[in-house]
Amino acid sequence: MRVRLGDVMVQMGLLSPSQRDEVVRVQAGCGRPFGLLAEQMFGIGAGDVEAAWATQYAHSADRCDPRDEVFEPRALARVERRQAWQFRCLPIRYEGEAMVVCTTGDHLLRSLRFTGWRIPEPCIFVLTTPEALGMALMRYYPMSGMSPELLSVRPEYAVRLSAFCEDDDEHRAA
Repeated sequence: MRVRLGDVMVQMGLLSPSQRDEVVRVQAGCGRPFGLLAEQMFGIGAGDVEAAWATQYAHSADRCDPRDEVFEPRALARVERRQAWQFRCLPIRYEGEAMVVCTTGDHLLRSLRFTGWRIPEPCIFVLTTPEALGMALMRYYPMSGMSPELLSVRPEYAVRLSAFCEDDDEHRAA
């Protein structure tokens, strides 16, 4: 089942259910993006809309274990070692013109922002656990002083999946 952006914004406390419904009514008449209308109608900040969108994206993103993936050298070459650790972003392979990138739910927004300005081709994100991402980063982008434990710290803008993914704890434990 697809999670709607308005429902995410209600769960995050950005909109009330009646405000969500009002945005939906206006959107039906004009066809403008929900997030833009929420900004204009109720003063929701662009950063909050972006975080809600990332939460929505994370709900439908595939999961993987990067320790079991086959990595393409040309994908790995698109991101520098420092960038991979800083943005918690691990390029795996290409699927057609799009690059498949692995991150965690907590770091999805940061990785989305990074790839948006750094990677010219479209990116498809898959999610994993902090431990699995950290182990794979150590393997493909070894860097002194970096460890999987660093990825267990939740950033302040972390995507909150638990309200939308009943099996979120199961993915974190994997």
